Amino acid sequence: MIGRSNVGKSSLLNALVGRRALARVSQTPGKTQLLNVYQLPSLYLIDLPGYGFAQADKSTRAAYRKLLEAFVRKRPTLSGVVWLLDIRHKPSKDDGEFHALLEEAGCAVLAVLTKADKLSRSARDAAAASRADEIGFPLDQVQVVSAQTGLGIAELGASLLAAGEQLAPSGEEITP
Repeated sequence: MIGRSNVGKSSLLNALVGRRALARVSQTPGKTQLLNVYQLPSLYLIDLPGYGFAQADKSTRAAYRKLLEAFVRKRPTLSGVVWLLDIRHKPSKDDGEFHALLEEAGCAVLAVLTKADKLSRSARDAAAASRADEIGFPLDQVQVVSAQTGLGIAELGASLLAAGEQLAPSGEEITP
């Protein structure tokens, strides 16, 4: 799982697994500072530090970025990326750079638009269509979620489990 700082990666992880405090959540951007690995039945979810703004010094933010880039480029077992974007905002320069990195690495990408509870239904539908267009994804390759209300969480969980089962057939061991 990759996305800007403060996009809701940890909140989304907690909502996906149905546990409020599995991943540490904070109002301060940049609290995830390590690779946090969560094993599910057929796949691993890895919560990566956010890119972009974080309340950390410049060298620490540069180290996060280097870690993320190396992880995406050099991780042979990386089979896909859940790319989180805030539904309320156009993709940032950092989002664009990571989109290019994901394309360069040839990663399968599922775009997930977070914080959908902050918009009305009609505004949410319009924003989802705009974000999909801005990142060049078909609307059916973009999922809208809210960790606060549970909107789209079950569907995202089903998508992730289905992807994991396709990658690791029954009885086959998965490795991080």
